Amino acid sequence: MKKLIISLCGLFFCFNANSQNFAEDIAPIIFKHCSNCHRPGEIGPFPLTNYNEVRDRAFTIKYVTESKYMPPWKPNPTYQNYQHENYLTSAQIKTIGDWVDAGMPSGDMSKEPPFPNFPKGSQVGTPDLTVSFKQNYVHKGNNYDEYRYFVIPTNLAEDKDLVALEMRPGNPKIVHHTLFWVDNTGKAREEDAKTPEYGFTNGGFITNNPQLPGYVPGQKPNIFTKSMAQKLPKGSDLVLQMHYAPTSIDETDSSVVNLFFAKEPAKRNVFSKIMLPTDLVNGPFIIPANQSKKFHGVYKLPIKVSLVGIWPHCHMLGQDWEVYAKLPDGTQIPLIKIDDWDFNWQGGYYFNKLIVLPQGTEIHGFASYDNTSQNPVNPNTPPKTISWGEGTSDEMYYLPLSYVLYQNGDEDLLLHSEDPNSNPIDFPIRSELNPIFPNPASTEINISFSLNSDQFIQINLLDQEGKKVKSLLQKTPYMQGQQILSYKLPAIPDGNYFVELITRDGSFTQKFSKTK
Repeated sequence: MKKLIISLCGLFFCFNANSQNFAEDIAPIIFKHCSNCHRPGEIGPFPLTNYNEVRDRAFTIKYVTESKYMPPWKPNPTYQNYQHENYLTSAQIKTIGDWVDAGMPSGDMSKEPPFPNFPKGSQVGTPDLTVSFKQNYVHKGNNYDEYRYFVIPTNLAEDKDLVALEMRPGNPKIVHHTLFWVDNTGKAREEDAKTPEYGFTNGGFITNNPQLPGYVPGQKPNIFTKSMAQKLPKGSDLVLQMHYAPTSIDETDSSVVNLFFAKEPAKRNVFSKIMLPTDLVNGPFIIPANQSKKFHGVYKLPIKVSLVGIWPHCHMLGQDWEVYAKLPDGTQIPLIKIDDWDFNWQGGYYFNKLIVLPQGTEIHGFASYDNTSQNPVNPNTPPKTISWGEGTSDEMYYLPLSYVLYQNGDEDLLLHSEDPNSNPIDFPIRSELNPIFPNPASTEINISFSLNSDQFIQINLLDQEGKKVKSLLQKTPYMQGQQILSYKLPAIPDGNYFVELITRDGSFTQKFSKTK
C-alpha cells in the first residue's frame, strides 16, 4: 500500500509539473478574449485582469467556456469568417478546463504577458466629429425594456464620407444595443417635436432610410477601408434607436457618438439592403401561440455587387439563422449561420474579404422561432400569437446587408487579414499625437495620442535641438484607439521641449514649454 501511495504521488507530481499554468497558458487567452469587457468600467459583471481575479472565477469560466456561452460570439466559425472574431478554439477551451482541474497553478509569473493597454477613450482613434444627446433621458425603473428613437443633428456644412461610427453609451448598465440611420428629410425631427418628452417611440418609418453600423456591447466598431464609406449629407441628422434593458430603478442615459470621416474623398459608397417580411416566400410573418415556425426570405440581386457585411436580427423567440447566396449557376456561398440565437448577444458582422455576387444571385435567409412554453425566454406566459413589432415581446425578421457596387478585382480584395504578407489594409484612421497639455507646464504633462492599430510604441522627451533628454516610455504594446498618459517632468531647465511618439507608422512630435 505504501508503495502504491508513493507511486500515485509521483504520478500526481508529474501531472502537475506538466499541467497548464496561468502565466504562460491562461493569461494570454483571458487577456485577449475576455478582459476587454471584464475590467473596471466595462460591461462584464466582474473583472478578469490578473491571476487572483481569474482564479476566483475559475469554475465559472470553465463552465461558460465549455458551454460556449462565453465569449459571446454567435456565428458558426466553420460556416463563414469575419473581422474582429472573438471565440475560443476547442484547444483553448480544453486548456482552460485542464488548468482548472489541475488546481489553477499560477506558474512563473515573470512569464505572464503584460495586461493590454486598452483604449481610454475611443476604440478607433481621434474622432472628426462628436455628437451627443441634447439632454439626459430617464429610462423608467418598471422592469420593462424600451425602444426609443433620438434625433441628433450633425450640423454638417458639407457632405462627408463616413468610415467609422462609434457609440459611447452614457449608461452601459441599460444600453442593450443601438441602431443608426441617416435622415436628411427632417421627418424624424418632426416626429420628435410631436412628443413633449425627449425622443419618440413611433419610428418604424425610419427603416426606409440608409442604415449605418450599429452598436452592441463588447464589439469593436467597424472601419471601412479600401476607399469605401457611407455618405452623410450636409445638414443631416443621426437617428438612433436605443434599446434600453429592463431595470428596477430609474436610470439616466446621455450617450455620445464619435464619427470618423475619410481623409480623402471616398471612391466607393457602401449601401444597405434590408430583407424584411415582405421578402418572405412563406409569409405572412405570424407565429401562432404554442407553435414553432421557420421563415424563408429570398431577395434577388438586380445588379452585380460585392457584399461587405451582414446583421441578422430577431427577438426572444428567435432560435437560429442561416443565410447563404445562391448564384445563377446554382453555387451556394455561405454568409452566416447562428445555431443558437441569443437576443442578448447580437451584432453586425463584416467579412474579411468582399463576397462577389453576380446579377441574379438569390439571397436566402432562414430564421426559426419558438413560440411555445418550452422556450425558456418566451416573454409571454402563456404564449400568445406574435407578429411583427419593435418591442422585445414582439418579433422581427430583419436582415440588413451592406454592399458596394462591383469593381474588377473585388474577388481578391481583402478587407482585413492577420497575415502581414497579404495586401495591405489602408486604414483611414491615422496614428497621431495631439497637443501637449497643460502648455506651458511646470511639473506634469499629459500626452494624448491615437493609434490606427495594435502596436508597440515609444515616447521620448527631446530638447529644443531634438536630442533625447529622457525616455518616458520604452517599447510597450498599446491597442488601437485613444490614450492619455501623464508624466512628471524631470528636473530640467525652463525652456522649449518636444514630446516624440514613435509608432509603427513613423514618429510624431509636439512642442511645449517648461516653466516654473
